[in-house]
Amino acid sequence: MRATFPVTVHLLFFQEGKVLLSRRYQTGYMDGHYSVPAGHLDGGETVTQAAVREGREETGLDLAPQDVSFACVLHRFEDEERVDFFVRVKRWSGEPVNTEPHKCDDLRWFKLSQLPENLVPYVRQGLHNTLMGIPFEEFGWGKT
Repeated sequence: MRATFPVTVHLLFFQEGKVLLSRRYQTGYMDGHYSVPAGHLDGGETVTQAAVREGREETGLDLAPQDVSFACVLHRFEDEERVDFFVRVKRWSGEPVNTEPHKCDDLRWFKLSQLPENLVPYVRQGLHNTLMGIPFEEFGWGKT
């Protein structure tokens, strides 16, 4: 059987020792928890193209493809199998705004040393892996 699971791209915006987080609202998944701006890949688009699109859709920020770089990937299992790409955004144009208030009720910068307790667990792991230089992890599959 071939894999047909969702692939998601997560955008890591860093600024002055802070990371941009959004609180999930009315999505049906981990509502009330913080994540990073993210979205599913559409068919026929690259991870970089999806990052540029999602950056604009979720934060109103304009990104150039050359300012998006690979950070890490998680092959994750949580009720179903998924692949999550995390990318660093080096530069952007504009100030972040919550452009999806029907899905997000808070968008703001958090100090990396003071992340909220209610950060989505796999996002916390992807952020940790990025900061530690760990490019790949299998997450949520259980330990044997």
